[in-house]
Amino acid sequence: MSDQQRVVVTGVGLFTPLGSDEPTMRRRLFGREPGVGKLRSLDPAPYKSQNAAEVDPTLLAGALAAARIRPGDRTCDMAILVAGQALGAAGLLAEGAPKDTAALFGTGSGPSHALQESWKAFFEGGPRAVRPTTVPRCMLNVVSSAVSIHFGLLGSNYTLVSACSSSTIALGVGFRMIRNGDAVRVLCGGSESMFTPALYASWDNLGVMSRNADPARASRPFDVDRDGFVLGEGAGALVLESLDEAKRRGATIRAEVLGFGESSDGTHITRPSIDGQAAAITAALRSARLSPAAVDFVNAHGTATRANDECEAAAIRKVFGAEADRIPVLSSKSFFGHLLGAAGVVETIASIACLDEQRLHANLNLERPDPACPVRTTGVDTLALPLRVCMKNSFGFGGSNSTLILARYEER
Repeated sequence: MSDQQRVVVTGVGLFTPLGSDEPTMRRRLFGREPGVGKLRSLDPAPYKSQNAAEVDPTLLAGALAAARIRPGDRTCDMAILVAGQALGAAGLLAEGAPKDTAALFGTGSGPSHALQESWKAFFEGGPRAVRPTTVPRCMLNVVSSAVSIHFGLLGSNYTLVSACSSSTIALGVGFRMIRNGDAVRVLCGGSESMFTPALYASWDNLGVMSRNADPARASRPFDVDRDGFVLGEGAGALVLESLDEAKRRGATIRAEVLGFGESSDGTHITRPSIDGQAAAITAALRSARLSPAAVDFVNAHGTATRANDECEAAAIRKVFGAEADRIPVLSSKSFFGHLLGAAGVVETIASIACLDEQRLHANLNLERPDPACPVRTTGVDTLALPLRVCMKNSFGFGGSNSTLILARYEER
């Protein structure tokens, strides 16, 4: 529709296993330096999967101290940090954050460290050992409300919880709010840290994480020898606003969001669906008013589990047909690990880096592409190409599928 607003990205913030700022992340991303190592924040001995993609605890402590933030739950702390980075990069903190900004954050498990502490206190000390602040510290929407309160944002705030699709859906909802004129500006993000004994044991026992003895080779999306994902932690945030507002402020435009699509499988809690994923991809292309021929690359969900990679490749092939032979497909999880609820926004930031650099980062460890994944996966080296339009997929347990279409900004 002619009265719909164009939606642009004007601010970026991140805290990831590849660093706590965009230049460091970009250097490591294109320098083929992954953030995967041996599990450090927990004793790895009891677990079968002993690799992890963790943020640097010294960097995190230093960033919190510099921002004068009292350390609390790790997921909330990182959300506040990346929100501040994104607002600052968008030029919105010079006179205090604009009050009309909405805050939408995605997460899979929310304040997991606060929850772990509360469970531990209860089981070790009984009801009287539980702190009176447990409810506000442990409610899932504390992630977005902490951001809103810290910066005094008066726009809507809520937390989206949809497993690994969470932060991509936050971006999609923010995109729709601006496009349809329901908001001028939305701070969209995701934050996740599941390195607590109970949660890590749960994922370890589910059998979907890599048990490769070599951390550097453990995350290998689309490779025939893949054996599961590497759990990661981190956060990312983007400031989305209308093109008119960005121009009025003289803001630097980093990228444009063209479309968003979502669907539900409605079939199984953990097994993905080709039809469900294809429906989200199709809806995103329709939202962007683009054909498959307009897409220059796909940043896949690409978890490195056998079922997910095969299903996603088949869904891409179903929608793109012969175009799937042309379009490069990569997975940022070979660098960041799987950040679960924060994966979508961090991988979107990696996609923006690819658009800026006009080259695709490597698919680390993709030495033998799996013939069961019928797409054109990129290899272990960067690939220089003319790039304008990216498709970003995120698919989560529970059958939640989401796809974002973004592009280099162009006047028109």
